[in-house]
Amino acid sequence: MKFIEATIGGSFEHLAMQCFDLVISSDVIEHLYRPSDLLDAACSLLRPGGHLLLGTPYHGYFKNLALAITGRMDSHFSTLHDGGHIKFFSVNTLSQLLTTHSFEGLSFTYYGRAPWLWKNMICHARKPAR
Repeated sequence: MKFIEATIGGSFEHLAMQCFDLVISSDVIEHLYRPSDLLDAACSLLRPGGHLLLGTPYHGYFKNLALAITGRMDSHFSTLHDGGHIKFFSVNTLSQLLTTHSFEGLSFTYYGRAPWLWKNMICHARKPAR
């Protein structure tokens, strides 16, 4: 099994002729101006039938409603500091993004906090076997 680690801003050019069974992205996609770039890179690195594990903070509707009701929305989505998250994904928006990049078999796992107020989600997706 080959293992390669890439960081934000890293180049994938040195991997151009290699294919992998699994690509893992943990808490990266929410920091990107163009999340499609990450999925394009993952798709190009995966062999047909390969798997993608993608983790990102969970921004579901009930969680956002709870933040609004408790008056914590401004602190949660604060724009008063540099850096941080610039994209906020729900299951629906992440699913749409993945399916537009031809990923299939999406399944989600959640962790942290209480059900429906989870802190993070992990999506398992598969590149078509073709």
